[in-house]
Amino acid sequence: MSNETKHDVFEVAMNHAAKSGWVDYSEMMNRYDAALPDNLPVIPEAAGEILRSAYGQTKLLDVLDTAKNGYKVSETLAWINGFQNTFSLAWVLGVWRVQETWEIVKLEAK
Repeated sequence: MSNETKHDVFEVAMNHAAKSGWVDYSEMMNRYDAALPDNLPVIPEAAGEILRSAYGQTKLLDVLDTAKNGYKVSETLAWINGFQNTFSLAWVLGVWRVQETWEIVKLEAK
């Protein structure tokens, strides 16, 4: 196993391409650095709505606690409880794919 990241491999490839003269190294590296990760979390639209409304208003642990111990059980809260890692990753990244449409959603800066 290598300690190289995908970014390291891409950078080597871009260096080779830049030396051959067919790509603008700086432009490609800037685009790569600004791009979203390939493996975005995929969450149901309803879970995304909860994430959007709760983000900045409460803590992630409060949302997970409500999903697990809340008085009102719903399919969406059951999904959040069952897929806590996926929901948490979407929360931390502030970006995810909607399961039903595959659309990318980003949280807006507040």
